[in-house]
Amino acid sequence: MASSSGTGGSTGGPPAAGGRGRGGGRGGEDGDGDRDGLEPRGPRGPAPLWQRKRRRVGCGGGAAGDGRARAGLDAALVRFLGWQRVAEERLISLEEARMEREAEAEERRERMEARRAEQDRQHELRLFTAFASALSAVCPGAAQNLAHTPAQNPAQPAGPAVPERDAQTPRDSVYLSSRGNLMDQAVGILHEGFALYQADKHDFDSNRDGIINLGTSENKLCYDLLSKRLTQADMLHVAPALLEYPDLRGHCFLREEVASFLTEYSKSSSPLKVENVVVMNGCTSLFSCITAVICDPGDAVLIPTPFYGSIKEDVGLYSGVRLVHTHLDCEPSGTEGRPFLLTTDKLEQAMEQAKAEGVRVRAVIFMNPHNPLGEIYSGQEMTAFLEFAKRHELHAIIDEVYMLSVFSESAAFQSVLSLARLPDAQRTHVLWGLSKDFAAAGLRVGVVYSQNQDVLSAMAHLGFFHVIAGIAQHQAAMLLRDRDWVSREFLPQNRARMEAAHRYISGELRSLGIPFLNRPACFFIWADLRKVLSEQSFPAERKLWRCFLRHKILVSPGEAFSCSTPGWFRIIFTDQEDRLRLGMQRLRKALAELGWVSDQQDAVSVGPGRGLENGDQTPGLGNGADEVASKRDSPAPPGAGASASLVDEDLVVLDRQSSRLASGSSLDSLIGTLRRQIRSCDWLEKNTPEVSAGEDPELFDVFRDLLHRARK
Repeated sequence: MASSSGTGGSTGGPPAAGGRGRGGGRGGEDGDGDRDGLEPRGPRGPAPLWQRKRRRVGCGGGAAGDGRARAGLDAALVRFLGWQRVAEERLISLEEARMEREAEAEERRERMEARRAEQDRQHELRLFTAFASALSAVCPGAAQNLAHTPAQNPAQPAGPAVPERDAQTPRDSVYLSSRGNLMDQAVGILHEGFALYQADKHDFDSNRDGIINLGTSENKLCYDLLSKRLTQADMLHVAPALLEYPDLRGHCFLREEVASFLTEYSKSSSPLKVENVVVMNGCTSLFSCITAVICDPGDAVLIPTPFYGSIKEDVGLYSGVRLVHTHLDCEPSGTEGRPFLLTTDKLEQAMEQAKAEGVRVRAVIFMNPHNPLGEIYSGQEMTAFLEFAKRHELHAIIDEVYMLSVFSESAAFQSVLSLARLPDAQRTHVLWGLSKDFAAAGLRVGVVYSQNQDVLSAMAHLGFFHVIAGIAQHQAAMLLRDRDWVSREFLPQNRARMEAAHRYISGELRSLGIPFLNRPACFFIWADLRKVLSEQSFPAERKLWRCFLRHKILVSPGEAFSCSTPGWFRIIFTDQEDRLRLGMQRLRKALAELGWVSDQQDAVSVGPGRGLENGDQTPGLGNGADEVASKRDSPAPPGAGASASLVDEDLVVLDRQSSRLASGSSLDSLIGTLRRQIRSCDWLEKNTPEVSAGEDPELFDVFRDLLHRARK
């Protein structure tokens, strides 16, 4: 069966078919067979591919080898097809589950949207019905005209229309009640600015580019004095009683110290009684609790504007009490020419309007010293206000939280507690605390003094929610008991530092030509930036506020205090010297970005006691005087000359018509003003004589000469 390995015999005949026998003997390498002897070559070349594959199968064992190969291939194919089917089924099941989840989520969203829309419709319908009923009761037939009028919310405070927020109005959450949604959305400008500051707080070591806070009313001038006193041995006492639940009115030892302290420092004619004192965690809680116990939801409290803006949330979030505004005009009025003058006539007008609108007013709030005006009302004025409250049977809530923060020796403050007789003692409630006068806003100690035991008893029941930690009550009592430290160390140094800081900031505002109320109390200056606004509107005021924030300086706009006139800002001055300087530099840069030019030729003063101090011409304050120059070359920085009087910066008011730069003394005064401008900012560097000549060629020579002399 096997053939030889040769290519043929000697006779020269052709080789056997296939070149080699089937036995598979190894053949030589010639032109008629391939290397392995399995694929013969024909006379015209290699055999076809199908023949070669068939011969290989035959060489492998024939039919049995073919069957085994097919079986392995089929098994592999079956396994692959089975895996593919399982994978496809798994993928299909996952896709079906995803589509079911999406369908369920979409259905839930649709149900929530329908529910929210229905709630909105029901809410608007209730408000519209209530408002229409009120109008129809006051003015019959007026409700019929509301068919084409948007529904109004009677729970909103009276006063000027509040501009729309920059961000989109948040929608009600289906997880909250109507009251919960109101609480969640009650974010005013003060809260918004404070939140931005907390997220980017300035620090000279760790965050030099952070926001400088001249908007929150805190006294940061005396932290060294407080830290030293609060770390002494008597402050570190922890008795078991301090770790237990306290009296809901406050520990008796603290209320005793409060009564004794206020008797002395308010100059009360008779000792104040311990049983008339309730202590809670701050005046915010006191405002909330006292309005809750004397007012029903929907009742109103009368308050002059501008006022500390958080009071709106204090009386409204828990109690549903609204505020009725008595708007004070920023233009000077009265015999003393006082801006924002409060009179009983204005209070009477506001009460008459509230009664005409069907609003039940239950109380009135007075702040003395005033926030944000810094105004100090005399004893005669406060008595007149209390007489007004008595005529209308109103509770008078007197906020005296800045009682000891009067920093000028020439100013006199008289507490309501010092009055020999109160017009209506049962409806007079005085608030005070440690946050301001003791520079301890974080200690959270607020006090109410009232002779009405019913009011105090009802407030005490709310003490469950507003008690002060026992250890903090002990520390507060020790502070109030240490009269020697309070009278000889803390209060004198605090007042001196406040006066120096106020003098510095007021001097900076003068150099910028910005008018402001010059008042000798509180931590802030009420400044008039109306001329900086792009237009006289609250949106323009908010735009200016955000411009300051972009320059990392936080101040508080008048809108936050319900001021009826846009453009007023509250600027805090009770901060450390280096931070105040940097803050004013940033304020200058922000104003320069808006094109504000410090121009004291239009500045005016009506004296530091009552009117606007050294700023741009204000309507009603001119009196023919529109040029001003200070006798001082530059404002004193905080800490320098702390004992100097606040009112020693007398101003020389010149009349342009009479001077015309002819008087030597007037010319020297104007040169002094230009010199201060050069030292304080780069305005004159930008406004060269050539620039001025382009606007008014006749002033070119005068400007160039003055600038040359001022730079010497």
